[in-house]
Amino acid sequence: MGLVSDGKKAVALVRKAVKNRRAAIDVRRTLAARPQHPLFHYRVAVYFADGAVNMYQMRQWYKPLAELSKIWPVVVLSRAATGARALLAEDAPPVAFVPTVRDLERFIASQDIRIVLYVNQNTRNFQMFRYGRRWHVFINHGESDKMYMTTNQYKAYDYALIAGDAARERLSRVLWDYDIDRRTIPIGRPQADHYSGTLPYTPDDRTVVLYAPTWEGDRPSAHYGSVVSHGETLATALLASGRHRLIYRPHPRSGVVNPEYGAANRRIIAAIAAANSADRSAGHVYDDGPDLGWQLSAADMAVVDISAMVYDRLAADKPLMITRPTDPAAAIDTHGYLSACEWLDASAAGSIVAETERLLGDPDAVARLEQWVHRYFGDAAPGAATGRFHDAIRHLMDEWDSWYARSVEDEEEPDEAELDDAEDA
Repeated sequence: MGLVSDGKKAVALVRKAVKNRRAAIDVRRTLAARPQHPLFHYRVAVYFADGAVNMYQMRQWYKPLAELSKIWPVVVLSRAATGARALLAEDAPPVAFVPTVRDLERFIASQDIRIVLYVNQNTRNFQMFRYGRRWHVFINHGESDKMYMTTNQYKAYDYALIAGDAARERLSRVLWDYDIDRRTIPIGRPQADHYSGTLPYTPDDRTVVLYAPTWEGDRPSAHYGSVVSHGETLATALLASGRHRLIYRPHPRSGVVNPEYGAANRRIIAAIAAANSADRSAGHVYDDGPDLGWQLSAADMAVVDISAMVYDRLAADKPLMITRPTDPAAAIDTHGYLSACEWLDASAAGSIVAETERLLGDPDAVARLEQWVHRYFGDAAPGAATGRFHDAIRHLMDEWDSWYARSVEDEEEPDEAELDDAEDA
């Protein structure tokens, strides 16, 4: 049995190596056909060490970074071949493929990069931290109350761009000896200013419900995914109502750990296809596209798991329900929005039509939502978050100028021994 298992692992490793090699060849061919990076052109870099499977972490930043690049040119430092290939195929900022440390060093030496942004906590981030005289800034790939949002890894960065007061309070509760006032800068949710995509259906009088579950998680404390516990029952009820349109947007990693979760995900997708075949006007949607935005603004109601999608929807300032995890080991931070949110228990998933009508008709729920939107994101008016994002980068650029000027002065100032030698001469 052990030999069979080892053999399968070896085959998997070989296939992965071949896949990565092919991706690297594709990337180098694509880059060779494009204009070269100008010398000392880029001021801001986004460091991305992940492959294609985690592209969702980058995609949501494409449009905010495109706006930022109008002021300070931005480049993505891509370490993985599959990730670089995906970036080059999409509407991403310019890409530098730097798979080895030597490649990274060579590119850094050719540019005037002053700020490095990080969208996740990949362990290879530390290979970039070695470079001083530039700010290393965590911008994350979403706002949530998951334990990921209070990791002690925040201390590894010079600064963190956070959403608002809720993030500040969350970090202050958990991190010891962390200067939150100096090292965090609230910017809201710039992505909300750039909702993208077009409706894949013709609007009518149906109530639109977005169901956007997260993946199953890789440990009990992160078992937030609801596809098995809530999803099939919820989807069946909405597809059968005749008065509702379902937009199903599962996490791209659904089923990577638990085969049962992946199977349930495929059954929901098949049920959507069957419902659309039976009623061509239904317009139910299985959404696995790169654009995130139209779903949040088009849905009358959203049902999401404990994930960044809670706060993406909250930033849209529209009603939502959150699935309550069935695993008692799942960590739930009840200090923030989750202390006052609208929970959907697994036992109530079959009553999603009635739950949706109840919440949409409750003015008190609307008022509570407004309060939480402000607490998490501050001013949510169109363009406000983008302005704060640009202000934060401008502040860091000014700080860079100040520190760099001081460091140059220190280097140029002769020490006492040198002065004595000069006097003796």
